[in-house]
Amino acid sequence: MTKAERTRQFIIEKTAPIFNQKGYAGTSISDLTEATGLTKGSIYGNFSNKDEVALSAFDHNYGLVKATITHRMNLEPDPLNKLRVYLDVFSELATNDIFKFGCPILNTAIEADDTHVELRKKAIGAINNWYKVLGNVIKQGQEEGIIKGDVNDAEFAGAYIAIIEGGIMLAKVTGKMDGLNAVIKQAERMLADITV
Repeated sequence: MTKAERTRQFIIEKTAPIFNQKGYAGTSISDLTEATGLTKGSIYGNFSNKDEVALSAFDHNYGLVKATITHRMNLEPDPLNKLRVYLDVFSELATNDIFKFGCPILNTAIEADDTHVELRKKAIGAINNWYKVLGNVIKQGQEEGIIKGDVNDAEFAGAYIAIIEGGIMLAKVTGKMDGLNAVIKQAERMLADITV
C-alpha cells in the first residue's frame, strides 16, 4: 500500500463513524479535519470532494457489517442458524462498535432516499445484497428439507430486513433495547413458522 493509499484509508476509517452518526448533510469539513487531524487541503488532496469521502465511508461501514455477518454465517452449516446470525449481530447494537451510531445501511437509506442519489444507490445495493444472501439461505434450507418449500424467499427477506431494521430504529430513537428485543423475539417466531 502506497503512502497515498494509506492516507486515504486513514481518512475513511476516521470519518466513517462520523458519517454514520451525523449523516452526509450533518457532517462538515471541520468534522472531517477534527477526526483526522488533517487539513482541508490534505483531505481534498486525497478525495475530490465531500461526496467521495462520504461514499467511501459508506463502503467502509457497510463492509464492516457485511464482513461480520459473512464470517459468522460461514461458521454455521445450518441454514436456520445462518438466518439467526443476523439477529445475533444486530442484537449487539449496544456493544458492537460497528453499530455505535446505528446501522449504516438504515442511517444512509433514511437520509439519502430523497437527498443524495449516489448514497441512495449505495444503500440500495446493500439492501439488494441482503435480499440475495437471505434468499440463498432460504433456498439452501429448502433443498436440505429444513425450511418449508412454499416459503417465498424474497417475501421472507423483505419482512426479515424490515423487522430487524425497525428494531434498530426503535432502540436508537428510544435509547432502550426493549423494542429491539421484542423484534428479535418476533423474528424468532418468523423462523419457527418457516421451519419444517
